[in-house]
Amino acid sequence: MAEISAAIVKQLRDATGAGMMECKAALVEANGNLDEATTILRKRGLAQATKKAGRSTHDGLIGSYIHMGGKIGVLVEVNCESDFVARTDDFQALAREVAMHIAAASPQYVKREDVPAEILDREKGIYRGQMEGQNKPPQVIEKIVEGKLGSFYEQVCLMDQPSIRDPKVTIGQAVQAAISKLGENISIARFVRFKLGEGA
Repeated sequence: MAEISAAIVKQLRDATGAGMMECKAALVEANGNLDEATTILRKRGLAQATKKAGRSTHDGLIGSYIHMGGKIGVLVEVNCESDFVARTDDFQALAREVAMHIAAASPQYVKREDVPAEILDREKGIYRGQMEGQNKPPQVIEKIVEGKLGSFYEQVCLMDQPSIRDPKVTIGQAVQAAISKLGENISIARFVRFKLGEGA
């Protein structure tokens, strides 16, 4: 078995934000492999984040970002469970990062559930119309429609969008990572994006 040095434990802790004992246990499980230990911690963190998902988020802060010499501005409400976490550098960095992402990616909704039913029906109608005359079975058409809806959500829903900082991670996954790091449930309540010259 690989010898787990304090230096590699610290390296993993700095990279993931997990506790020292959790990092050591993950490194032991991964035989000292840093990448594998990171994956183990991320899996555990997502499990912890799922457990915290039902907890009330009544604190937090308003993140803001002004871009391009004042041409685009964003306000976003990011909630957590306590004022203590809201004041941490990590939480404030998350709020700023989400605000910057909104400025760049221009989502229309926070999450899938926020998309109005009539918009979804219209999109599904368009996708089904694209399949006309292709003689595909109805269940195949429905699968294709669901796949296209997934791409639609990635374009318009903040939580489904790939992060502008790291396209391999969605904003939803970035929030989940923050939940596991900070130990509290975190949610994005709402946002507004202003672009100079655009009407309401």
